[in-house]
Amino acid sequence: MEQIENQKIKIEKNGQEVECDLLFTFDSPDTGRAYMVYTDHSKDAEGRNTLYIMYYDPVLEKIGEVTNEKELEMVNKVIEQIRDEINA
Repeated sequence: MEQIENQKIKIEKNGQEVECDLLFTFDSPDTGRAYMVYTDHSKDAEGRNTLYIMYYDPVLEKIGEVTNEKELEMVNKVIEQIRDEINA
């Protein structure tokens, strides 16, 4: 995992371009993909920052949505582990 500081990315949300903070990236040997986790600092129902996940290929300069349920579960486990480390 690589934590990122002060790096921004732009996404489209509700038809508008939104600047987001890139939080960290990591590679998964299980899927063979690299992932980035970012936030626009909106809040979820529990008052936490909403996190977004995309896979990316730095060689092909391609990003995409993670839609596979098992892949989403794996990424969410990584996020939970990082939250636990931060809150410990």
